[in-house]
Amino acid sequence: MAKALIGHLQQDRGLPLRIAAENHQLRVRIAELETLVTRLMEENDRLAVEQAKRVLDSEHLEMQPV
Repeated sequence: MAKALIGHLQQDRGLPLRIAAENHQLRVRIAELETLVTRLMEENDRLAVEQAKRVLDSEHLEMQPV
């Protein structure tokens, strides 16, 4: 039975092309997701710096004599 299955799979000549096309689509999607992760990390870093500045500014204002 295993030989019959292997023979059946080997007759499907489009299988390698479909696998290659799917691999290509997956690689494209991975690249898109990696780009998104990089962008989000950069945005997160920028927001963290802005928040730190706001905290420091508010502490500075609280420490000034009236």
